[in-house]
Amino acid sequence: MARRTGWRVCSTPGCPEWTDQGGRCPDHRQQAEAKRGTARQRGYGRTHEQRFRPGVLAKHPACQLCGQAPSVHADHHPLSRRELVEQGLDPDDPKHGRGLCGPCHSSETAQHQPGGWNG
Repeated sequence: MARRTGWRVCSTPGCPEWTDQGGRCPDHRQQAEAKRGTARQRGYGRTHEQRFRPGVLAKHPACQLCGQAPSVHADHHPLSRRELVEQGLDPDDPKHGRGLCGPCHSSETAQHQPGGWNG
């Protein structure tokens, strides 16, 4: 098959399907999302929405990495939400977060969770 412009083979090992959205084909993307679970299932509940996120974005209105763009994501740092819970710390305390812009948050996620959200 000739290579399509802007198209890539699915990143799931062994999958021959092509995708124009980068990464996984639609079937494997859907499987990954189902495995990932909802935000609520991953522990991002009402307290996260009402306490952590607003507290972090108020503390860091500008992106803490690039310093150029406004913060739109409240990122757990330096410990992940999972690590905070494992250590018995409150993962919804804004002191455990930093504000990031969209591109920086995506870059950090790709770098520190290379296997995806399930890593």
